Amino acid sequence: MAPAPSSTSSAITLNINGEKYTLPVDHRTTLLDALREHLDLTGTKKGCDQGQCGACTVLLDGRRAVSCLQLAVAAEGRAITTIEGVADGERLHPVQQAFLDLDGYQCGYCTPGQICSALAVIEEHAAGWPSAVTDDVRPEAGVPALTAEEIRERMSGNLCRCGAYVSIVQAVARAAEAAEANAGAGAEAEVKEAAA
Repeated sequence: MAPAPSSTSSAITLNINGEKYTLPVDHRTTLLDALREHLDLTGTKKGCDQGQCGACTVLLDGRRAVSCLQLAVAAEGRAITTIEGVADGERLHPVQQAFLDLDGYQCGYCTPGQICSALAVIEEHAAGWPSAVTDDVRPEAGVPALTAEEIRERMSGNLCRCGAYVSIVQAVARAAEAAEANAGAGAEAEVKEAAA
């Protein structure tokens, strides 16, 4: 039997990895604690619990968020993607595969947050969002090249105590190239279909 709601708790419904979960939470419960302690989705890691390490990074409506600073009640009605929702069944997402192929992890503790952040980095870059190291931020300049410097800046909110940064940058670059190639192939197929 669920406890009766009080003025400091509510029953909320979270949309996580395409599934809806209803649970009672104290209003002060972070999204990180709701995921790990209430729903047993332990892929998202608790690192610093202060929003500084990025180990708890998830995607909220496709944008990066450190779940230790996000209240669970504020995430209601938003699409939440955790590391458990990144793969397509048994088939790894290209970002996950690049991390595996290029050894973009060591102990693996920060890897779920790194991968979620990398997914957003690739999307943000493809959309033309500048970073702090982008030379020309004018819209007419177009999408900047995704250099190692750009990747390092864009991933700087995710720390790796093992120091696997070189491999992480390489993995993000490879996954971004694959995403760009897939987008190009998709656009070419649409043009052929429209012409037929």
